[in-house]
Amino acid sequence: MAYSIAPASLALSRSILDRAADRRRDEEWLAKAWAAPDTQVVVVSEDKLRVTPDRTALLFVSPAEAPEGTKVFLGIDRESGAGQTADGRAVFAVLIDGEADESYAGLREMGAVLDDREAGIAVNVIGLSNWHAVHTHCANCGAHTEVVEAGHVRQCPVCGRSHFPRSDPAIIVLVTDDQDRALLGRNEAWPEGRYSTLAGFVEPGESLEAAVRREVLEETGVVVGPEIEYAGSQPWPLPSSLMLGFYAKASAFDIEVDADEIAEARWFTREDLRALVEAGTMALPGNISISRRLIEGWYGEELTGSW
Repeated sequence: MAYSIAPASLALSRSILDRAADRRRDEEWLAKAWAAPDTQVVVVSEDKLRVTPDRTALLFVSPAEAPEGTKVFLGIDRESGAGQTADGRAVFAVLIDGEADESYAGLREMGAVLDDREAGIAVNVIGLSNWHAVHTHCANCGAHTEVVEAGHVRQCPVCGRSHFPRSDPAIIVLVTDDQDRALLGRNEAWPEGRYSTLAGFVEPGESLEAAVRREVLEETGVVVGPEIEYAGSQPWPLPSSLMLGFYAKASAFDIEVDADEIAEARWFTREDLRALVEAGTMALPGNISISRRLIEGWYGEELTGSW
């Protein structure tokens, strides 16, 4: 296999902000950073961020303009100069309650148009926002947890247990056969003509390669041989996944879908794919997805048309 993904094409894997984890427990520094006039704050409601009116960038506000909510320190923009903190410009988020209005947008809409700095900020804070939303109580004793370490830990005041944000590893793989055809599947919940690469969560005690073989076999009945190549990774904080991309070569090619998650799976030649996409009868994964990049890496160039 000689397929590859250009790292720069993974829209949600870009990040240049220094997360400055060493500052998360420094309350004096955090207070000074919050008070600095050049500090930037992004406002988040559930899994959506406040954006500019033209919906091409995040809308940053000053701490004085920020609404009430859970404050999260995201890092230091060292590219901006010395700033008021003597380290660079600090970047925070405020997580608010309530439904997002039209001034907010999600990653599916914004991920591909944000620059590297803002893409990294968006992915980080949406992941944290989703984690805070479902970890309000201690998994050990059930008590309400408190936000500490600048929004990166939730502490139980009763049993003392600390709870940290988690990323769930999931493999996503484009499998090819002995004719260099690509295996794509359609989820049971998707409409006709919507296909993607195969994916699934890594189980406890399982290697990534074992997860690739298990998921492909379970979903399609196709057997993956010894050839498995890592292609790249991309966070997918919707709500908390890390997608680990692979290319793999099948050693047995008969398809028998599980009829649970996968409604249909097929082997596609490059000619099949182009003809169906150009005819409008096949929809590819969105441009911000690693699935799209795996397909294009196999195909050999960018494709038009998406979900």
